Amino acid sequence: MTTVSQRCVIAIDAGTTGVRSRVVVPGATDAPVASYREFTQHFPQPGWVEHDAVEIWEAIKATLLDVIEHVGAEQVAAIGITNQRETVLAWNRRTGVPYGTAIVWQDRRTAARCDQLAADGALPRVREITGLVLDPYFSGSKVEWLLSHRDIPVDDDLAIGTIDSWLLWNLTGGEVHATDPSNASRTMLFDIRSLQWSSEMCDLLHVPMAALPTVLPSSGRFGVTSASCGVPAGIPISGIAGDQQAALFGQACFHPGMAKNTYGTGSFVLLNVGPDCPEPSAGMLTTVAWTLADGTVAYALEGSIFVTGAAVQWLRDGLGVISSAAEIGPLAESVPDNGGVFVVPAFTGLGSPWWDPYARGTIVGITRGTTKAHLARAVVEAMTYQTRDAVTAMTSAARVQVKDLRVDGGASRMDHMLQMQSDQLGVPVRRPVDQETTALGAAYLAGLAEGVWPSLDAVEAEWAVDAVFTPEPDRTLADLGHDAWLRAVERSRGWEQA
Repeated sequence: MTTVSQRCVIAIDAGTTGVRSRVVVPGATDAPVASYREFTQHFPQPGWVEHDAVEIWEAIKATLLDVIEHVGAEQVAAIGITNQRETVLAWNRRTGVPYGTAIVWQDRRTAARCDQLAADGALPRVREITGLVLDPYFSGSKVEWLLSHRDIPVDDDLAIGTIDSWLLWNLTGGEVHATDPSNASRTMLFDIRSLQWSSEMCDLLHVPMAALPTVLPSSGRFGVTSASCGVPAGIPISGIAGDQQAALFGQACFHPGMAKNTYGTGSFVLLNVGPDCPEPSAGMLTTVAWTLADGTVAYALEGSIFVTGAAVQWLRDGLGVISSAAEIGPLAESVPDNGGVFVVPAFTGLGSPWWDPYARGTIVGITRGTTKAHLARAVVEAMTYQTRDAVTAMTSAARVQVKDLRVDGGASRMDHMLQMQSDQLGVPVRRPVDQETTALGAAYLAGLAEGVWPSLDAVEAEWAVDAVFTPEPDRTLADLGHDAWLRAVERSRGWEQA
C-alpha cells in the first residue's frame, strides 16, 4: 500500500455508463490514483433506458476500496459524490432492496404524460417553480411512472431518490437519506427559489413527499461511512453535486458570466448567473448550481444536449465505422470537410434549445461519394453545432456574452474539434490540464466542508490551463455550415409522430 503524505479527498463519480473513484490531493501534479468500472445498460423497449442500482453500488464499492487501499484510509479527509442526474429509483428503507431498475435520464417513456401535462396548462407553473420544462428527461414524471406501473407500497419504508441519494444511503448503512439542491433541482419536484420540495409539484405528479430525501447544502457533512457498507468506517461524506454542476465547480466557474461545456455521453453547457434566481427563459433550464455551508447559493442557466459522445459510441458499436472511440478524431480530420453530410444525433429526442422528445436521429446529404470519414466528421461537427445553438440561446436569455468557454469530457481531447468549436462560437475555448472536472468539483465541495481547501480562492488556484483555441481570423460564422445544420435539425423534429 502506498500512502499519500497529506490529507486527500476521494471523489465518487457515478456516471451514466461507468463509475470512478479518484483521489484528489491539494496541489498535486502526479497522476491521480483512480479506479473505474463499467456497468450494464438495459434497453427493454425503444426509448427506454434502465440501470441496475445494485450493480452501480457494487461497482462504486469496488472502486472505492481500490483507491482507499492505495492511499490509506487514515489520510482520507472526506468523500465527495457526483452523479448522473435525473436518473431515479425507489427502494425499501428496511430491506435496502430497490423496487426494480432505475429509470435513466435518457429514458423517454413519459413523453406522452409530459404532453398531457402541457395540454392541461401545467407548463407555466412548472417553469416558474422548478426552472425546468415539461420533458421526460427529468425525474418527476419517471417517479410517477414507477409508482403507477410497479407494485410499490407507499408507506414509511419507501425511499425515492436520484443516484447520489442511493449511494449516500448505502455508504451510511441506511442512516442518511439525503441529497443536495443541485440534484433536487433536476427532479421537477423542487422549488428552486425556496430551496425546498414543492408540495404543488409533488401533488401534480402524485409523488409522496415523505419518501423524498432531505435536502442539505452541496458542501457540508451529510454523514459518515458505516462499517456495514463494506468500506472503512467513519469517513465523512461532505460534498454532493449533480455531474454538470460539479463540473462547473471543478472548472472554478465561481463568478457570474463564467461558462463550461462537458462533452460526455451528452453535452451540458452551464453558465453561472450568480446568487439571484433568474426568470424562466425559452429553450433554457434554470438550475441550482450549488449551495455552500455558509448559505451561499449559485444559480446557473443550462443547455442540455442529450447526445454527443453517445454518437461516437454508436459509430463504434452500432455501425462498426470505428473500432475504438480514439479513432474518431483522426478519421474526422482525414477529410477537409463533411462532404455535405450532416448527422443530427437525436437518438433520444432533442434537448436545448428545441426540447422535442419526438425528434429522432437523422443523416442528410449522403451521396455516392460519402465515406465513413465524412460520417465521422459530421458526428464531430454535430457536437460543435449543438453547443453553438445552446450557447446562443443561453446568452440571449441571460443578456450576457460568454467571453470564453471552459471545456472538459472525453471529446475535449480532440484539438480539431475544439478549434471548430471556437470558430463556431467566435470566442476562445480553454481546456484545463485536469479534465476530470466532475470528480474535481465533488472533491472540492467535500474538501471545503472539511477544511482541506480553506476557501474558494484556494480552489480557484488549483485550475490550470492546458490549451487555448481561438477563432480563426479569416473565418466567419456564416461560412461554417450552421444554416445547413439547422435545416437538418428541422428534418429530424417530430419524426416519431409522423
